[in-house]
Amino acid sequence: MIDQTSDGAAKVNRSDDIVELRLPADGAYLSVLRTATAGLAARLDFTLDEIEDLRIAVDEACALLLADTPTGAELNCLFSLSPEALSVTVTAPTTSGRLPRRHTFAWTVLTALAGEVDANVNDDGLLSINLLKRRGGRA
Repeated sequence: MIDQTSDGAAKVNRSDDIVELRLPADGAYLSVLRTATAGLAARLDFTLDEIEDLRIAVDEACALLLADTPTGAELNCLFSLSPEALSVTVTAPTTSGRLPRRHTFAWTVLTALAGEVDANVNDDGLLSINLLKRRGGRA
């Protein structure tokens, strides 16, 4: 289970390096997040397979968010880098206020690729999907 703050973001240790990106909630910008994910995972010495898994997982998480995001919204992505893991939290407003369904093919793929996955909706209607990938495939 991923520890979370009251606003839905994954809890971050003060010793972690933090990178935050804000983009228009539009599929045309997802390549920026995939590239950032790959670069940050490479910085942590993830294997090429782990890097590719993370790139796909971030893309899949964003696809789940964008399916229920209002026009003109903003997508926020918070990366937390620790020596052994990369935590990624993607957040966007939701029109329905509902969590993604967990018994879908998309959620199964996301969990298989990222390791630990969780989602929540806060009181302001922001949906967050939290991914935690440990280096070396450790859970």
